[in-house]
Amino acid sequence: MNRKYRSAVIAANWKMNMSPSIVKAYAEALKSLIGPARWCDIVICPSFVTIPTATKAFRSSRVSIGAQDVSAFDAGAYTGDVSARQLAETGARYVIVGHSERRSRFGEDDLTVGKKVRAALGANLRPIICVGESREQREAGVTENLVTLQVKSALAGVPDAQIRRVIIAYEPIWAIGTGKTPTAEEAGDVAAFIRAVVRKKYGARVARAVPILYGGSMNEENAQELLMQPDIDGGLIGTASLEAEMFASIILAAKPDNT
Repeated sequence: MNRKYRSAVIAANWKMNMSPSIVKAYAEALKSLIGPARWCDIVICPSFVTIPTATKAFRSSRVSIGAQDVSAFDAGAYTGDVSARQLAETGARYVIVGHSERRSRFGEDDLTVGKKVRAALGANLRPIICVGESREQREAGVTENLVTLQVKSALAGVPDAQIRRVIIAYEPIWAIGTGKTPTAEEAGDVAAFIRAVVRKKYGARVARAVPILYGGSMNEENAQELLMQPDIDGGLIGTASLEAEMFASIILAAKPDNT
């Protein structure tokens, strides 16, 4: 990571885990393990129903709360959706957009992801935009083409004044929850390529300020090596974030003395 131009971001995606009843104990454990943790921005994204509890549990700490998804619409007859403004009122400050599970299991396409990014920014939420390839796409050699399309679609209509609020997470789909990861160098190369796509659209000054995270089975064992890559600025953590001790170890790996 390059701390001269951007802050490290360590974000947890709890997915459909962690009920409100256990969040307080988790929060107390995590806070005791990481202390002030001034070296990075920490984000926890619980399920919708857990956001208010998590916001209260992490109050007066360095931990911010995000959501795992957001509606592309502001309001209306969209049963089951949650709007960006509703999320902001619950205390959320970030939101994951375009996660591979939303794309593959719920049919979200690039156009929808772009709408959600704009909705999030309109409510002053920071979108964490997920991009990445499947095993088949990687083996076919289309990773760069795919990632270019995903990044450009997600950022379509995002003005220069708002792009600095965007975070991009590279999540190779074949690595999520499998324990398999590309080498740190391979992950770093894709992160650098993503930054180049942003640079072409917004210029070098903006591109070097956009955090790019790695989101494919980062854990306490590989976090430090991944975070040593100059274009990887943090992680979007799934399974390893469900235990406070494991998540704390990744946060501590981002500490400057460890990089």
